[in-house]
Amino acid sequence: MPAYLDYNATAPQRFEVIARMQALQVEPLNPSSVHAYGREAKKHLEQSRKAIADIIAAWPNEIIFTASGTEANAMALRGFSGRRVLVSAIEHSSVLKARNDVTPIPVDARGIVDMAALDALLSESTTPALVSVMLANNETGVIQPIREVAELCKKHSALLHCDAVQGVGKIPVDFGVLQADMMTISAHKCGGPLGAAALVLRRDLAIAPLITGGGQETGRRSGTENVGAIAGFAVAMECAANREHMRGLRQWLDVMELEMLAQGGVVFGTKAPRLPNTTCVAMPSVSNEVQLMDFDLKGFAVSAGSACSSGRIERSYVLAAMGVDKDIVGSAIRVSAGWQTTQNDIIMFTECWKQTHSRLNKAPK
Repeated sequence: MPAYLDYNATAPQRFEVIARMQALQVEPLNPSSVHAYGREAKKHLEQSRKAIADIIAAWPNEIIFTASGTEANAMALRGFSGRRVLVSAIEHSSVLKARNDVTPIPVDARGIVDMAALDALLSESTTPALVSVMLANNETGVIQPIREVAELCKKHSALLHCDAVQGVGKIPVDFGVLQADMMTISAHKCGGPLGAAALVLRRDLAIAPLITGGGQETGRRSGTENVGAIAGFAVAMECAANREHMRGLRQWLDVMELEMLAQGGVVFGTKAPRLPNTTCVAMPSVSNEVQLMDFDLKGFAVSAGSACSSGRIERSYVLAAMGVDKDIVGSAIRVSAGWQTTQNDIIMFTECWKQTHSRLNKAPK
């Protein structure tokens, strides 16, 4: 199998997660049932809720389990009617497309939200707004100043939602420190299973449910909870809380970036704080489609950005919002490492990138 360098799309499940889920999947786990099996399922559910809450410094009753980060984002943006919705121009498509009436907040050339523009947008709103700004970008790894955004939102009586999906396990994610009113997290980005995520909702806020029916999650999200996946979610969060490996990844990627820059590569977001596992780099004059095919054939799994485009490779609206020339945008790829990545993986990919760059830039156009 190829060396996997696409962790921002999904991370391989951790061995501890698989073991925990296998142990639970043999039982009929419906926490709404009143018999002994149901009580046991409820116990596992609430233990997982508390474990996740402790890791992100939230209260257990602030955790609303969902089936995906996309669902949690949609719930946050649709759950407060009558508010103007402002979202950063570099948000994940699940935020940008959660409603058809969002107003984009511009970002600067570093990929950081333009605070003056946000202040102006909030000032012109006739009613309190709902703002959504991600903690870290999935393509560039650029980290946003969420605490500052929160302070500005409070000044204008606006609510703040933060998509923190890419942050968990890579940087500290503390709900209290960030001061957001809502926050999205997801299991499969940090080594947990697909199908488990959560919206963290400040406990004094009431939200209109996106899914109604059985009244699970204290009426805020109906549907039988996936207890096995949620337990795996909690284990993944516990494992990811140790970020020692992330510090090594950043050092290895920094060396990789220097070698790419020396050969004519363009690395994005270098003037802003970034995730320790992410590099977004362009190979000028070589399309990202050609690069991805070449790297795949040589045994490296990387991407051209978000994995939520039904397999299509599209030009990055994130880089476009940062003012990057469209020709450069079309030559950008993302390298995202994780818990199984070794230093040798990065060294070997760096050599592959340089060889591909030399060969394709010499090819007749």
